[in-house]
Amino acid sequence: MDRQQLHAELQSAHERFTAYVLSIPTDQLILSRNGKWSPVQHMHHIHRSVRPVALALLVPKWILRWRIGTPNRPSRTYDQLVSRYKERLAAGGTAPAAFIPPQLLAKEVRSLARRIHEQVNYLCRRLDRWEEAELDNTLLPHPLLGKVTVREMVYFTIYHVQHHQALVERDLH
Repeated sequence: MDRQQLHAELQSAHERFTAYVLSIPTDQLILSRNGKWSPVQHMHHIHRSVRPVALALLVPKWILRWRIGTPNRPSRTYDQLVSRYKERLAAGGTAPAAFIPPQLLAKEVRSLARRIHEQVNYLCRRLDRWEEAELDNTLLPHPLLGKVTVREMVYFTIYHVQHHQALVERDLH
């Protein structure tokens, strides 16, 4: 995917997720089934997950390359990245403590939806400052996947919200 496609996918995937959660009846927004997160907690987790990606793209590229290094391989495709993430989850991978949401109230869902929208738009604006080649020759740290290219991190961000929407859908039925 090029930057234009990344923008479109980031925005549409997050819009679908927030629209879905906003469509859930208020009394079900805070329900936790089988010890899993409630829909509003999933929404909080997504907000907490998008924010550091957007902030990382503020860091000058040369500093990222100096601190984290440069890739020794080409960027994975979207499907390869998703497959690797699923492998890590299957091996017992979980969200780090910083990304685990607290108990939340149903009334917080609209504010979270707005903040996700703002963060995704901010991420897209930050992405505009990167050349296509820079997306593949700059690394970012991911807590479960290790070092990934910026392009892979954006792929992850797109898939991650879809993954959480599927979890919400599963847990509500």
